[in-house]
Amino acid sequence: MDGWRRRRFAWQHRSKMSILGLKKKQPKTFKVKVTTMDAEMEFSCEVKWKGKDLFDLVCRTVGLRETWFFGLRYTVKDTYAWLKPDKRVLDQEVPKDSPITFHFLAKFFPEKVEDELVQEITQHLFFLQVKKQILDEEIFCSPEASVLLASYAVQAKYGDYDPNFHKPGFLAQDELLPKTVLMQYQMTADMWEEKITAWYAEHRGIARDEAEMEYLKIAQDLEMYGVSYFDITQNKRDTDLLLGVDAQGLHIYSPNSKLTPNKSFPWSGIRNISYSEKEFTIKPLDKKKDVFKFYSSQLRVNKLILQLCIGNHDLFMRRRKVDSIEVQQMKAQAKEEKARKKMERQILAREKQMREEAERAKEEMERRLFQLQDEARLANEALLRSEETADLLAEKAQIAEEEAKLLAHKAAEAEQERQRLEVNAMKTKEEKRLMEQKMREAEQLAVKLVEQSERRLKEADHLKQDLTEAKDAERRAKQKLLEITKTTYPLIAAYSAPPPVPASASAPAAPPGAGAAYETTSSRLDFKDSDMKRLSMEIERERLEYMEKSKHLQDQLKELKSEIESLKLEEQQQQPQPHPHLSHLPHQQAAGMYALHDARTYTPEPLYIPHSNRNSAFVSQMAFFEEV
Repeated sequence: MDGWRRRRFAWQHRSKMSILGLKKKQPKTFKVKVTTMDAEMEFSCEVKWKGKDLFDLVCRTVGLRETWFFGLRYTVKDTYAWLKPDKRVLDQEVPKDSPITFHFLAKFFPEKVEDELVQEITQHLFFLQVKKQILDEEIFCSPEASVLLASYAVQAKYGDYDPNFHKPGFLAQDELLPKTVLMQYQMTADMWEEKITAWYAEHRGIARDEAEMEYLKIAQDLEMYGVSYFDITQNKRDTDLLLGVDAQGLHIYSPNSKLTPNKSFPWSGIRNISYSEKEFTIKPLDKKKDVFKFYSSQLRVNKLILQLCIGNHDLFMRRRKVDSIEVQQMKAQAKEEKARKKMERQILAREKQMREEAERAKEEMERRLFQLQDEARLANEALLRSEETADLLAEKAQIAEEEAKLLAHKAAEAEQERQRLEVNAMKTKEEKRLMEQKMREAEQLAVKLVEQSERRLKEADHLKQDLTEAKDAERRAKQKLLEITKTTYPLIAAYSAPPPVPASASAPAAPPGAGAAYETTSSRLDFKDSDMKRLSMEIERERLEYMEKSKHLQDQLKELKSEIESLKLEEQQQQPQPHPHLSHLPHQQAAGMYALHDARTYTPEPLYIPHSNRNSAFVSQMAFFEEV
């Protein structure tokens, strides 16, 4: 039991000692936030770390080997400063925030980007930083150069231009041009996009790293590329100059012009640079030239200027020496990498071309397949239509055959009807001829009757005149007879016994003179009576003959009327045409013969009578004829 307790106490003691040892060994740390041009990173740094330790950690994380161009920048009050590599991080004037924010940026710029920038990541970081400076107008760029740089930026981001994929408006969300350029011209966003796209379409086949390098080649020729500007004065009173520090040397500018320097001091012509408090001194290599002194507003600014001058001068001297083994290895590796990538791009281009050709062949085969399917479908539809057409044609042929039979039958019937009509026409023509003949005979008979009527009227007038004369003669004879009777009556009374008469006993004897006169008168009266009787008999005979002729004419007229009605009915059954037997007659004559009122009845109209024959006897005679 005691042994177990001792072992337990020993174990607890060792545990406490190990925990205390761990607590002592664990270093103190602080949080750091590093922002690159395309990413943000957070690190936990030890308190004892120097600036170089943090910088190396960031470079390893990014994969950067060309570290001499970059640095960690932080903000101090109203200016900025670069993290010093040989001094502890917390001992510098870094912000006391947690985490402490640094910006991983290019501190020095190469003279020729194509020769000095070896790694692709280095080119990419420079491309992003220079692009941001141009868009933020820290580097002045003309509108034409801005559009060209924007086209390379689009090529680096989107690859080759494809009109099927890159539709109008695909650059609407991208910031590609400085605001001053956009405001300088009265152009819409679509118009700027059209200009950029026109240049972008010409960069087909350029890889991303090549497009970024072309961007940097154009940007390095700009006047403000890689220049850091500081406000300085030549005396302690006025601030009327700008100092520019870049890879070429030191430049003095007017405050209103950052493009063209008033005076330049190339690195090759500077013997020494020094500062004391706020005074900065540039000693040229040529001792005959005057020393250039200027003043800055803050001591911190002088330190920053001196840092930039030392770094740029070192790089200037380094470029003019043989590359170090590390740089040579990097360039060889970069060359091999570029060759490998170039070969990969060629292989990829061939594969892409083959894939495009295969896709085009596939599309062509699909199109051909669709075309064949459409042709097959159309052929099937045409076959179905042809079958339907064949059935329809067969049905139509059957119908046509039946119609042909029916038409043949109708043709036969029509032929029979035609023959019948021809026979009827012949009959009609014959009937017409007979009718015309009968009408001519009726007209001749009517003319004869009119002539006979006129002649009979004349004879009747003569007979009436003779009758009137006879009656006058008879009246005169009777008057004379009465006169004779009155004169001879006394003589007859004187002789009581009349002489015997052999012819008649009852007849009185007359004196010889009186007897002669009486005989003469009697013979004359007898003659008149016999003429009257004879005339009456002739008149009666002629009246009977006239009645018979009138009856005969009436019968002929009735027969003609019945024939006309039958012909009119036949014509109404055939076609509504004028009567064939009356069409040849003049209109007035036909109208004078008959006036047709309906299909069954007609009313005879009086014949035309010349004005010279219109006397009363003729009128009475024609009235009688009209009644007949």
